[in-house]
Amino acid sequence: MPNSLAGGHVSPLTLDAFGLEEQSLGDAGTRSPAPVLAEGDMDPWALPQLKDTGRPWRELSAAGRLLRALLGFLKACGLLGGLYVFICSLDILSSAFQLLGSKVAGDIFKDDVVLSSPVAGLVIGVLATVLVQSSSTSSAIVVSMVASKLLTVQASVPIIMGVNVGTSITSTLVSMAQSGDRDEFRRAFGGSAVHSIFNWLTVLILLPLESAAAPLQTLSALALGAARRQAGGHAPDILKVLTRPLTHLIVQLDTGVLASSAAGNATNGSLLKRWCGARETTPGNNSSRHGSAASGPDPQRNGSAATEPLPCRHLFAGTALTDLAVGLVLLAGSLLVLCSCLVLVVKLLHSMLRGRVARAVRAVIHADFPFPVRWLSGYLAILVGAGLTFVLQSSSVFTAAVVPLMGVGVISLERAYPLLLGSNIGTTATALLAALASPANVLLSALQVALIHFFFNLAGLLLWYVVPALRLPIPLAKRFGDLTARYRWVAVAYLLLSFLLLPLAAFGLSLAGGTVLAAVGGPLAGLALLAVLVHVLQRRRPAWLPRPLRSWAWLPLGLRSLAPWDRLVTRCCPLPTPTKEARGHENPEILASQQL
Repeated sequence: MPNSLAGGHVSPLTLDAFGLEEQSLGDAGTRSPAPVLAEGDMDPWALPQLKDTGRPWRELSAAGRLLRALLGFLKACGLLGGLYVFICSLDILSSAFQLLGSKVAGDIFKDDVVLSSPVAGLVIGVLATVLVQSSSTSSAIVVSMVASKLLTVQASVPIIMGVNVGTSITSTLVSMAQSGDRDEFRRAFGGSAVHSIFNWLTVLILLPLESAAAPLQTLSALALGAARRQAGGHAPDILKVLTRPLTHLIVQLDTGVLASSAAGNATNGSLLKRWCGARETTPGNNSSRHGSAASGPDPQRNGSAATEPLPCRHLFAGTALTDLAVGLVLLAGSLLVLCSCLVLVVKLLHSMLRGRVARAVRAVIHADFPFPVRWLSGYLAILVGAGLTFVLQSSSVFTAAVVPLMGVGVISLERAYPLLLGSNIGTTATALLAALASPANVLLSALQVALIHFFFNLAGLLLWYVVPALRLPIPLAKRFGDLTARYRWVAVAYLLLSFLLLPLAAFGLSLAGGTVLAAVGGPLAGLALLAVLVHVLQRRRPAWLPRPLRSWAWLPLGLRSLAPWDRLVTRCCPLPTPTKEARGHENPEILASQQL
């Protein structure tokens, strides 16, 4: 099948369900190498030309210049306001998930039989982080359990790995806001996928290695022994200071209930915070002053002084609704606000990042050192990502800001990759400082868990970035971005499979015991590895394979192409028509063949 397009474009995707090139049913011979872009063809991953459709500044009148400056200021305010509300909605979404399932997560963490399996621990970390929408909350549960001797450091390592994987769901959700344009969605989803692929590849290497030799546990113990002195420190709380005035008006949670559940103390209390302070009064004296937080409605007397609890002032402070009902209300509301903010931010970015402004921003982000030390540019990007994440105290917010910029074509995938790796390092630095501020009795345990998280991400950076040939997440993310650009429903399927269905299936198998997990998961993993090996040999060394295995033509169409599934999905759930610019990159010959 020819690969060229009328108009000089190359098909952005010639991949089937295995990431293979589309083949005709009669193709039983060797495969030709991937098509090379001819002169005049367009690389779908190349950053688009940022054209300014407005009139140049020098051609505007004084009133026109004033109007443009005013519109620019209003757009900037709208962008900052949208980002602020987006961050607040993330906080509310986290509270909603905690209300819906945090006690269940705490009960799961207490199951010693399940935690004895590294795979189960990994799945628990993923599910818990997806459930509470906060890697900090999941890490805090692990730290409290290790400090309370309810969980060993060895058992906490796979959970920490799962926490690292689960936190990448936020960037995947953010990329969905740009699904209306195929080219933008390709870049945005590829950017979110490179983060997930990096985490999964690191887990695939380090989880078996940790189970066999425990290098992370040993390394963290050695580092802890070298810095055993107690040092004060605290993590910056810039975002919380900014968002707390709004989020605390909507809902406040009593995190002590969650911590008690994780520590093994059964509690039936509500997570909704009802009492936020106390007022000490003296009989016969009308003056009063605020004291420390009260835990309940019963006054506590000390001599002649009485302590009167003060109710919290948030929307659900005195509600009769259950935690489940409040969680559902917050979930629906926060998702609606979250999606609206994402669409608003993307539209404003489109409007603002045009012409000279966009070119200037792109030039700054993609600035390189001179030739002899050009390789240092990526490491500078890692430091920038780590520093910004450390200041923001949230890797989710940083990645949620990078992904839309990738979609509109300001940041390339190659430059976003070190930024995201730096974000992984930055969030562990925040955890290290928070651990240093822990009480003396839990300081060492908190530090070791934080160090394990840090060394896990550092090992991933050494594996998949230092050697350019091993930066596998970048080409894999491009393949995945091409796939989702053609079949947009694959993004939803990936989201459900990677962060919900497959982890739940693995968790269910782990409940049945390690033997059942190995009996079912082992053959499936072996089959997947065999398919990958055959695919690589088909592309690189087809002569090494038996003739029937030199192509996938012998498989049923539904097992080697997503086209039949795409027709089924589009009939059941029709998707919006892509934009005209995106349709210009479609290959009419492939589309015609898929309709046969």
